[in-house]
Amino acid sequence: MIFRNLRAHAHRALATVVFAVLLVSIAPKASARNLPAHSDPTGHEGMSMSMDEPDQMDASKQSKFLADKKESEFNHHLAGLFVILAGVFILVQGTLLQRWSYLRFAWPSCFLLSGLFLLIFSDTELWPFGPQSWWYGLTHNPEDLQHKTFAVILLALGIFEVQRVRGALKSAWVKWLFPILACGGSVLLLFHEHHSGMHGAAHMTTMARIKAEHFNFAATGFGIGVFRGVSEVPTRWRVLFAKLWPLLMILLGALLVLYHE
Repeated sequence: MIFRNLRAHAHRALATVVFAVLLVSIAPKASARNLPAHSDPTGHEGMSMSMDEPDQMDASKQSKFLADKKESEFNHHLAGLFVILAGVFILVQGTLLQRWSYLRFAWPSCFLLSGLFLLIFSDTELWPFGPQSWWYGLTHNPEDLQHKTFAVILLALGIFEVQRVRGALKSAWVKWLFPILACGGSVLLLFHEHHSGMHGAAHMTTMARIKAEHFNFAATGFGIGVFRGVSEVPTRWRVLFAKLWPLLMILLGALLVLYHE
């Protein structure tokens, strides 16, 4: 019976992921196509023409831009896989915990691993992978600071949820930490600076797509925080909300996996 229920939950989760992938695969592209062909949503209309002509860049710069693009996409894709896993673990934990109680730590661990990876491996121009010190990067590059801030938020979410599962945090206010951090991090995404797409002949189209993708991340993340919060309130809709927020996590993970620059 346990394995039959587990398979049923797994099939529903898989169907949700497939539907999410199909739903969001065209969203960023559609948003970018709807913008005027000659508009620059990032406000860089006056940028040097050298950013519009890749043939004017030397080989080292082109190589650096390509490396930054691959690094950024990989970071988003890996984070998306962790978020999808977390959402699936939440949806099936009712069945899993009957047999393997230690799996209650599985979904918070996904946040911990994602945050740890982002903290260490994002922005490889920083030590120990690059020549810049953390102090210089965090004080001179807003994008580096934002990446590390998102990493700290993910780590905080994972730590708080692990402590809740252990029973170490029992205060009433603790249940609101996840919704607050999730909503706060989502709002920060609306102000996220991203410079890796600001080059090449189609840099305006690229930046429009990146902006649209990050808006989708923010909207979905905010929904996760809201539904997680209302699922903590004893109402007749509590069970529904408790299912909706992990489904939105799977959707957010699919958005991250499909991210491209």
